[in-house]
Amino acid sequence: MEQLKAFWFVVVDVWKEGLWGVDLGRFILAALIILGFLMVRRLFAKVVIRRLAALTKRTKTALDDEVLEVLDKPVSFIPVVIGLFIAAEYLSLSGIIETITNNLIRSLIVFVIFWCLVKLVKPFSSLLRRLESYLTVAMVEWLIKAISFVFIFIGAATILEIWGVKIGPIIAGLGLFGVAVALGAQDLFKNLISGMLIIAERRFNLNDWIRVEGVVEGTVEWIGFRSTLVRRFDKAPVFVPNSKLSDNSVINFSKMTFRRIYWIIGVEYRTTIEKLRQIRDNIEAYILNSEDFVRPTQESTFVRIDRFSDSSIDIMVYCFTKTTVWGEWLKIKEDLACKIKEIVEGTGTGFAFPSQSLYIENIPSERAEIFVPPSPDESNKEVKK
Repeated sequence: MEQLKAFWFVVVDVWKEGLWGVDLGRFILAALIILGFLMVRRLFAKVVIRRLAALTKRTKTALDDEVLEVLDKPVSFIPVVIGLFIAAEYLSLSGIIETITNNLIRSLIVFVIFWCLVKLVKPFSSLLRRLESYLTVAMVEWLIKAISFVFIFIGAATILEIWGVKIGPIIAGLGLFGVAVALGAQDLFKNLISGMLIIAERRFNLNDWIRVEGVVEGTVEWIGFRSTLVRRFDKAPVFVPNSKLSDNSVINFSKMTFRRIYWIIGVEYRTTIEKLRQIRDNIEAYILNSEDFVRPTQESTFVRIDRFSDSSIDIMVYCFTKTTVWGEWLKIKEDLACKIKEIVEGTGTGFAFPSQSLYIENIPSERAEIFVPPSPDESNKEVKK
């Protein structure tokens, strides 16, 4: 019995001494406190969000609804921080453990605050998008990303300061490190600067149709810090380094005011002058009377007998459509092609096709006989005879 009592005294002593001078009962209860707050965090978030949602329904703007939606996860993390704080207060820690615990709780508070700020950038970005009339869409997107990065940087610097890490020397060290990195990452910085120049010069925006000779042709989907995503018309994505888009000539088809049709139509040489003029006038009248084409006062419009080719008399058709949409432009071009065929065939003539004629003035009545030399065997026979 004495041995059992001694063992029990040891158990009680271990229980009271516990860890860092705090009995194990307090640790268990502190763990239960944290576990309880973890279990109710979703309920807490729903209650808070529901109460705030009831208030936002009274407003006419949709901004507050978007704010509540993005703050759902950060708000649900608040009970975790509260549970850790209450558990730490209950444990009554001291010394370096108390310092570490306090720094951890302070860091989590800073984390939640800047998590909310980063999340709020998205709903409040609608205010920045009003600047799209002055800035490009890509520039506004970069500005939004830059604001998010600034919040993340300030939050990280604040947490480092809490733990006694001075951010100033780190920034100075990064400056020296950046010089060393720049020497080995020249292409990265070149593409970054090229991306800024592309946005500043407004070479193209999102959803623009561009072509860079020998590089890519397609629709711009995303402009990044290093590369730009261009989706080709076969739906294959192409990540193009910004330097290639900055150094080369870029054709932006989406910036076309009108879309051109330029044809050379060849008719037969047997076509008379009257029929040539009739074809020209009828094509010109169709273009001028159609609402699909731009007036000559806005853009040049020509229907003229152009030149004498090897096999045809060529008529030039040069005009612009009001639409720049590819599908609509193809439909207008098809209607014009059918009308031209109708006009040409209606005059009783036809379209020329490449051909060559060979003229021979006279054929000689007598031809020289072709000399065929005897074979070696026949020559030997003649000699033997």
